Amino acid sequence: METWSLISICVLLGLTTRWAVSFSSYSGAGKAPMFGDYEAQRHWQEVTYNLPVKEWYFNTTDNDLGYWGLDYPPLTAYHSLLCAHIAKLIDPAWVELHTSRGYESASHKLFMRTTVLFADIVIYIPAVILFCFYLTDGSSKKKVATALCILLYPGLILIDYGHFQYNSVSLGLALWGVVGLGLGWDLLGSLAFTLALNYKQMELYHSLPFFCYLLGKCIKQGLMGKGLLLLVKISLTVLVTFAFCWWPFLSDPQQILQVLHRLFPVDRGLFEVCPLTRSSDLTCLSFPHVS
Repeated sequence: METWSLISICVLLGLTTRWAVSFSSYSGAGKAPMFGDYEAQRHWQEVTYNLPVKEWYFNTTDNDLGYWGLDYPPLTAYHSLLCAHIAKLIDPAWVELHTSRGYESASHKLFMRTTVLFADIVIYIPAVILFCFYLTDGSSKKKVATALCILLYPGLILIDYGHFQYNSVSLGLALWGVVGLGLGWDLLGSLAFTLALNYKQMELYHSLPFFCYLLGKCIKQGLMGKGLLLLVKISLTVLVTFAFCWWPFLSDPQQILQVLHRLFPVDRGLFEVCPLTRSSDLTCLSFPHVS
């Protein structure tokens, strides 16, 4: 009973700290013409809600890629679409095509901050608690202390709530992957990490440990027996998950190539020259956005 009370206090402290930081402003607030990553996330909601999927990653008259063009994987786009549907129910002006650019109001800020907090509650925080209590050593109090340190990590809180991002989604999914593998649920772990990779391409940083661990486990079980069967199951899980996430784009090779081009813009370097300011600066950072 005492342990659960300590866990509850940890979670409440984490949530309170997040919400306290969210009351502050965000980088780019009131600074035309780009308005920072807050506007990038809002604009993606506008684009995904009003335009067909085939136009999300293409430069068109209704989708100027020079103005916060979508450059994260499809799962991020679907998340933006989900948020857009909720935003539309509250106030259609928040996602109105073209006219909502640079939209800033107290009510919209509350909505956007709430979407980040909700993502933390649903995805990130449960993964942290499970990881600390099932995959770390030590007493219950030590595990609680570990969870508290992770939940109060300032880097993630400042970026997601002080700046504006949804890093808790990709990191939470990756952590669910770690929990899955740690508990021996290899397929669920593979599914979770594949979703993380399809939410943010920066999860490629974590892909090598996952790959090596799973491949090593298959080799250890024997590639002519149980190991081969496990390898096939994991491969199918990854492929089916990718297919599910990329399904709207698979019918046209040009769609796939354009999405990949947006995700990995190696031809333009790290910074993208912003056509609205004719300069290269941090507000036009395209790969990656501040994370």
